[in-house]
Amino acid sequence: MPAGYGGPGARYAPPGMPPVATAPAAPATPALGIVSLVLALIAAVGATLVGAWAAFRIGMGAGSEIALRPMDMNVDWSVLSPVRDLVLLAEASFWIGTVLGVWALVQGVVAILRRRGRGYAIAAVVIAVFGPAIFFTAVQAALTAGFGAGSSIGG
Repeated sequence: MPAGYGGPGARYAPPGMPPVATAPAAPATPALGIVSLVLALIAAVGATLVGAWAAFRIGMGAGSEIALRPMDMNVDWSVLSPVRDLVLLAEASFWIGTVLGVWALVQGVVAILRRRGRGYAIAAVVIAVFGPAIFFTAVQAALTAGFGAGSSIGG
């Protein structure tokens, strides 16, 4: 074996040069994955709760007006005038949840690839992916319940 040869996998050091010392790798903290999980939970749970509450109140406020109007194919959006602040709240919760959910999804993928809080990041990605379905299901259920409660039909 020639001098300076350390075997398979050894680093080559030119003659007369000391071996290169590498700094030990810093321990990976799970902070990236934890932050993505918190963002995903705020997007999925927080936006859903605010949106569903606003949707129920919209149904309560506009239900009687909708029930008293004749059924036709044209939608008269003026029926939502008394609850326009709640419509704005529901829309804002949708958009804020969307921004936070996309942020959580991207940051979760980065955390998975960098191995920084991989378990948290996987949970964040799953929650961020199913967040819109959870949001729309809860908002539709709350809106339907609000229309039923606010229409004064049948009781």
